[in-house]
Amino acid sequence: MALQALLKSIEQQEWVEIPEGWLQGRTIYGGLVAGMMLHKAQQLVNDESKQLLSCSVIFVGPVQPSPMRLTAEVLRQGKSVMSIEVRIWQNDAVQSILVASFGRARPSNISVAQQPEAPDFPDVERLPRLPNLNLAPECFRQFEIAWASGNAPFSGSADPDFSGWFRFDTEKHSNRAMSEADLLILADIWPPGVLPMFEQVAPASSLTWHMTMLRPMQYQLHDWFKYRVHTEFAADGYSTEQAQIWDADNHLIAISRQTVTVFS
Repeated sequence: MALQALLKSIEQQEWVEIPEGWLQGRTIYGGLVAGMMLHKAQQLVNDESKQLLSCSVIFVGPVQPSPMRLTAEVLRQGKSVMSIEVRIWQNDAVQSILVASFGRARPSNISVAQQPEAPDFPDVERLPRLPNLNLAPECFRQFEIAWASGNAPFSGSADPDFSGWFRFDTEKHSNRAMSEADLLILADIWPPGVLPMFEQVAPASSLTWHMTMLRPMQYQLHDWFKYRVHTEFAADGYSTEQAQIWDADNHLIAISRQTVTVFS
């Protein structure tokens, strides 16, 4: 089943199964889990004037490669803003929760543009692709990542963080208009910012994830995007990081913030 077919099945039924190729270790890739829940939420909006403002994800437990149930509830529908909660269930237990806010543009005298500038990367064809691909989880093969700065994961670096280009693998995914759910699926493929500091292969996983959207989605699935992560704090087995995503024309389109559990 292709990604598009999976998203279509979410529109039509509560129970879905994950196609092959999306494992992250022994569980389902977290970006796919988040994207599925966002796609479920979008089915309840029914108002093209309400665009995704932000969404927050809690990865409660490991989502297994087995049938899962998605439930969605409108928490509040106001004149301008609509809030929706989606849950993924397996074995009668909640495994992940997403809360998304959709809003209609409103007149305002307030305008601030202090977003960080896009990094100046070399052309994507001149950059190395994700190092140590043989050690990467299965889900990495759904995407293309071109490393632009920073050290490789598990290299024992004294410093965290990295940046680069990324997109869906064009051989595995046919081109089409990109949705916010697609962007969520794509955005989580970068490893946690602290992984270059690991001296050997060890797990690290997202605990909470908040994504703020700054621009309407007007992209294609095969488009390249820029990514840069900054680790703000790491201690006692957890790290906090912020990342930005730009399009190929250097427009900032999303800001990501994660709390990561670190097993090293």
